[in-house]
Amino acid sequence: MNRASRTHFADWWWTIDRRSTVLVIVLIGIGLMLAVAASPAASGGPQTAGNFNFAAKQMVFALVALAILFGASLLHPEQLRRVAAIVFVAALIGSFVVLFLGTQTLGARRWLDLRIFTLQPSEFLKPSFAILAAAILTDANRIPLPKPLLTALVVVPALVILLLQPDVGQTFLLLGLWGAMLFFAGLSLKWVWAIGGGAAGLAVMAYSFFPHVHHRVLQFLHPSDKGGQVNQSLKAFSHGGLVGVGPGAGTVKYHLPDVHSDFIYAVAGEEFGLWLCAIIALLFCVLCVGLMLRSAKSRDPFAQLAGAGLAMVLAFQALINMAVALNMIPAKGMTLPFISSGGSSLFAVALTMGFALSLSRERPQAELQKARISPAYRGGRA
Repeated sequence: MNRASRTHFADWWWTIDRRSTVLVIVLIGIGLMLAVAASPAASGGPQTAGNFNFAAKQMVFALVALAILFGASLLHPEQLRRVAAIVFVAALIGSFVVLFLGTQTLGARRWLDLRIFTLQPSEFLKPSFAILAAAILTDANRIPLPKPLLTALVVVPALVILLLQPDVGQTFLLLGLWGAMLFFAGLSLKWVWAIGGGAAGLAVMAYSFFPHVHHRVLQFLHPSDKGGQVNQSLKAFSHGGLVGVGPGAGTVKYHLPDVHSDFIYAVAGEEFGLWLCAIIALLFCVLCVGLMLRSAKSRDPFAQLAGAGLAMVLAFQALINMAVALNMIPAKGMTLPFISSGGSSLFAVALTMGFALSLSRERPQAELQKARISPAYRGGRA
């Protein structure tokens, strides 16, 4: 394949952010390797034989995720807005339906049982909201309401539904994304401070009214009384040391709940050691910073803001997962992008990355000129 090739794949490959694409493929590959390592522990136990069903499912999910990433990266800016709006509305409706028909786990309703796999609709709120917020904040048309208020009208229903599930972690992640979008848009700091004050109020409310949040905060504040999850996670890192105990040789993982999803980083630490954990953290740093820098180079304000928001989605989620595994913040069920097992998480981060790749594509000037004269594009210009 060369630049003279006129196939659709060649056109895509030579206009895409290839470095970020390769980094994503590497992260998914690491995730499949760790899924194989964690699957026996997730399906069995210290005294019972496990299997590799989780790893097999994850391989299928990875193929679907790559297809989602490829399809989303082909979207034009005006198509991106429409798809994001559809995804956000569908995710919002799905998250509401979960309150009544969702599978209850540990007192929370966050998943819809689709037989083949369980779907968590709230995972898709983050990438779609980043696109919608960017479209609103960079819209050149005059509107009677302040733009931050319009973004609030979009995000507040999602925040309320997430608190009702309850899913405090996703609530604060979406709230943090909203604040970051307003900050990147260069709006008055009073809006950022207002969101910060609202987040502090929500934190106090969550601590007061949600017993599991109260319990996890107390565990974090009193290290001598750590819970089983955090204790076992730290033991896994200590057991692995610098080079790990070897693939499949980990033992602490059998005592970790959700070892294949929320605590997959601990599996990497136990079986492969500090070096793989450092590589994973470095890959996320390079990926997210690269997306931010590429967005900053764009001449389209919408692409600048949306690309930065999508990068923050990946950065926030990765940071929370790794920080929880290392007991740097109170425990919270948050998957590690591209690496944790689970269809909903993998599909949502693939959509996030697909949106980001679509925004950063190096499209021909004729194609850009066609986009500029379209009504959807003119509405998104600042």
